[in-house]
Amino acid sequence: MKDLIPFNQVSLDGSELPNMSESLASGISGNGRFTERCHALLEGKLGARKVLLTHSCTAALEMSAILAGVGPGDEVIMPSYTFTSTANAFVLRGAVPVFVDIRPDTLNIDEAKIEAAISVRTRVICVVHYAGVSCEMDVILDIAERHNLIVVEDAAQALGASYRKRPLGTLGQVGAISFHESKNIVSGEGGALIVNDPSFSNRAEILWEKGTNRVQFKRGTVDKYTWIDVGSSFLPSDILAGFLFSQLSASGGITHRRKAAWARYHEALADIDPRILQRPVVPPHCEANGHIYFMLAPDRALRDHWVRSLNADGINAVTHYVPLHSAPAGLRFGRAAGTMTVTDDTADRLLRLPMYADLSEADQDRVVAAVRRIVLGRRGSVGRRLATAGPAYGPARSVVT
Repeated sequence: MKDLIPFNQVSLDGSELPNMSESLASGISGNGRFTERCHALLEGKLGARKVLLTHSCTAALEMSAILAGVGPGDEVIMPSYTFTSTANAFVLRGAVPVFVDIRPDTLNIDEAKIEAAISVRTRVICVVHYAGVSCEMDVILDIAERHNLIVVEDAAQALGASYRKRPLGTLGQVGAISFHESKNIVSGEGGALIVNDPSFSNRAEILWEKGTNRVQFKRGTVDKYTWIDVGSSFLPSDILAGFLFSQLSASGGITHRRKAAWARYHEALADIDPRILQRPVVPPHCEANGHIYFMLAPDRALRDHWVRSLNADGINAVTHYVPLHSAPAGLRFGRAAGTMTVTDDTADRLLRLPMYADLSEADQDRVVAAVRRIVLGRRGSVGRRLATAGPAYGPARSVVT
């Protein structure tokens, strides 16, 4: 058995443990010294009005749902091809997820199908920037403005990515990012709420601190703190903030190395017939962050064969989401707006290759060689199928530039 090339591997800066030790000496509860440093660093990097660290991106999304004011019977438009937290955050408030199909190129919510999904109950459009590639935010923000809707950005995968040079997570009223171990910049578990609408700023601090005005007390603007609103314990320990501060300080280099690895994959697979292997698409006005490198096979049977073959060769390739609209909870709590053809098709055909900042060129060359051998080794049978069936993929969607 060859040495395993893992799907994911955390890239350490080296100052994580010293920072955590400093936190141990200075106080380890939430909203401590390193939490404040992370807030300042993120606000500077993103140009955001306010950032609040949370114990997960799920928590940040739950705060977003409360800030958006959704309640029982309200509807929230979102893609089905996403993680459960996107929907759960709103379902917990009694709202109904309304699932819209995705684009076949970026795998983001299809902005052309959003308006048809809007009803008198719609309150929020929650976009998900899949693989760190932006949704078409100009169109989506225009729709939201015309229909008086709030835009929440699930930017869990998108730190370090941008849309028309604007950092993802900063375009809607609020955004949520993740520092889970599977992401580019990590703290094991962790996330952050990005508050872009100034009218949400004060309430966000209260929700964050268990429904109290403790943040104001810490600033010295009140002489004691008390229960003001609903809320929960959304803060992470300052030990985790110390770890995260190291990661954030090194984020430029980590993102650069991931983007370089992404580009190497993309170039090495460029000559394969797109009817046999479809590569990711990044529109020219979007800057991705190298979070995921995925491939789309012609059908589920071949996708499953490729995954098994790569793993047998010591390469940890994986699939991704089971669409929420067809999951048991999705059928119970949500509804689909129109057909979900692209979503279902994508879920059947997508696989992801190992991707991390410290992926060596030698290991990446091994992944590419295995992909080419496995994919092109079946070219004869695939080619005959394509010759009779025609293109496996529709024409690429033109993008707004």
